[in-house]
Amino acid sequence: MDVNYQPVDAAVVPRFAGVSTFMRLPLVADAAGLDIALFGIPWDGGTTNRAGARHGPREVRSQSSLMRRVHHVSGIEPFSLARIADVGDLSVNPIDLQDGMARIEAGVGAIVEAGAIPLGIGGDHLTTLPVLRAVARRRPVGLIHFDAHSDTNDTYFGNNPYTHGTPFRRAVEEGLVDPKRTIQIGIRGSIYDPGEHDWARAQGIRVLYMEEFVSRGPVEVMAEARRIVGEGATYVSFDIDSIDPSMAPGTGTPEIGGFSTREAQQMVRLLEGVDIVGADVVEVSPPFDVAGLTALAGATMAFELVCVIARAVAARRGPAGAAAMA
Repeated sequence: MDVNYQPVDAAVVPRFAGVSTFMRLPLVADAAGLDIALFGIPWDGGTTNRAGARHGPREVRSQSSLMRRVHHVSGIEPFSLARIADVGDLSVNPIDLQDGMARIEAGVGAIVEAGAIPLGIGGDHLTTLPVLRAVARRRPVGLIHFDAHSDTNDTYFGNNPYTHGTPFRRAVEEGLVDPKRTIQIGIRGSIYDPGEHDWARAQGIRVLYMEEFVSRGPVEVMAEARRIVGEGATYVSFDIDSIDPSMAPGTGTPEIGGFSTREAQQMVRLLEGVDIVGADVVEVSPPFDVAGLTALAGATMAFELVCVIARAVAARRGPAGAAAMA
């Protein structure tokens, strides 16, 4: 591929026209030749209360038409630095949880085997588990996890181990995530039991509550996050409910007292230098949204991630990539 894909220019074709894709990029059949593959996971088979995140990818695509080519702070032009496209939605099964997860793992596995960095738009947070099974197939990864909830509970409704409240417990148990290279940022809200987070802490996971984030601020917190994951391969998972529901109401399990959208943007920008091998934005639930606010927040966080990852891709290319960043 000699020329990087570019988004449709909104000054030429209005945002409400044309095929709806992530950031108005071309829709391609597979990830071959891509550096970053954007894809949807329209599945919420792990939701325990307010379903609807299965509709997230479609609405995030729509709102992502508001993204332009250049990041206004860093000056990064991600689509010139890296080969990026929308590879469509993964195959899912809305009535069979195990088959649904197997399909997600297979779809992301094909992206990883093609050599692209997967950036998924969910879908509920259980979708992250099969994604990690593909991304961490050869070695465990570090994890930077933005969320209101730790998602390290054990079972729900009897002995069911697979819900959107359990993915990171399963990921640690399966050896996909290195708990000592894991930080969860923004945890808050009422909990089921006084010891609900004891298991996570016992594994070595850094659980950083929202109150500590408020007292320390984004710069200091993200410096700690970068120290924890170090130089190794790292996955970034952004649950939209980490943002306060006054700014992102369309989500399955809202918790007041969360990040502002501005704080969330700043934290993702501070991922610079992290070896991101995969990422996702999850739990956007359009049926509970207002005027597309939550989907817009999800699209914007995806764009912030694309910018950070694209810059890293260009840097790895050496002098040619550095010239492109200049």
